[in-house]
Amino acid sequence: MRIMIAALLLAPAASLAASSFDGTWKARVGSMKVTGKPDVFVLADGIYSCASCDPAYKIKADGTDQKVTGHDYYDSVAVKVVDAHSLQFQYKRAGKLTGDGAITVSADGSTLSGKFTDYNGAKPAAGSYIETRVAAGPAGAHAASGSWLQSSMSEGNDALTTSTYAMTDDHFSWSGNGQSYEAKFDGKEYPVKGDPGHTRVTLKRIDAHTVEETDRRGGKVTDQIRLATAKDGKSLELTDKDLAHGQTVTITFDKQ
Repeated sequence: MRIMIAALLLAPAASLAASSFDGTWKARVGSMKVTGKPDVFVLADGIYSCASCDPAYKIKADGTDQKVTGHDYYDSVAVKVVDAHSLQFQYKRAGKLTGDGAITVSADGSTLSGKFTDYNGAKPAAGSYIETRVAAGPAGAHAASGSWLQSSMSEGNDALTTSTYAMTDDHFSWSGNGQSYEAKFDGKEYPVKGDPGHTRVTLKRIDAHTVEETDRRGGKVTDQIRLATAKDGKSLELTDKDLAHGQTVTITFDKQ
C-alpha cells in the first residue's frame, strides 16, 4: 500500500477569519473505501510478479534485494516466502529501508490480511488492511497469487492518520509526519517538503468547504485529490483518484 493520506496548509494572514479546514484532523480508519482496478500479483516457480505496480516488475522471490526501476520511493524489493499462505516484503532506496510488510491468505483463499510500515516520514507510519479476492491466480501458484481489492483498513497509527490543514482566500497548506506544503490557488506547482518522491502539488479552491489538489511526480500527474469539509466543520472527506493504479480511495477525517 501506498500510505497515502496527506493534507494541510499554513494560514499566513491571521487577521482573516478561520476556515473550516483549519486544525488537526485524524482519519477514521474504518471509513476507508477503495474502488477501481484490483491489485494483481503472482508468485510461481520462485518468481514474484506485480502487474498492478507502476511500473510492473518481476523478480526472484528468494528473500534477497532485487533491483527494480522507475519507482518513486524504492529501487529494490525483497520478497520472502514464509509458508504456503504468507509472504513478507522489504522495500529499499539506495540501500535504505523505506517500507516493509506482510500478507497472509485465509485458509479458503478468499481473504488477504496485510500489514505495512512506511519509513519515508519523520516517524514510521504503520497500518493493517483486508483485501478480498476478485480473481484466482494460475494453477499451482502461491495462495497469495491472483487479483485483490482492498475492502477495509483495520488499523493505522498516528503517523499514518494525522494531518493538519489551513486555508485563507489565496493559500492552502498541509503537514503530516514530517512532510508539508504551502501553496497558492494560482495554478502553479509547489513542492511537498520532506517527500523523497519529490511530489509537487497544484491547488484549486472550489468554495469555502472544497479544495482540489493535483499531484505530480517527474512531471506526470499521479493523483487527483478532492478535500471537502462538512458544513458543521467537524469532518472532512478526502477522495483520491490514484491515476497510476486506476483506483479511487475515499476516507473520512474527524477534526481533533
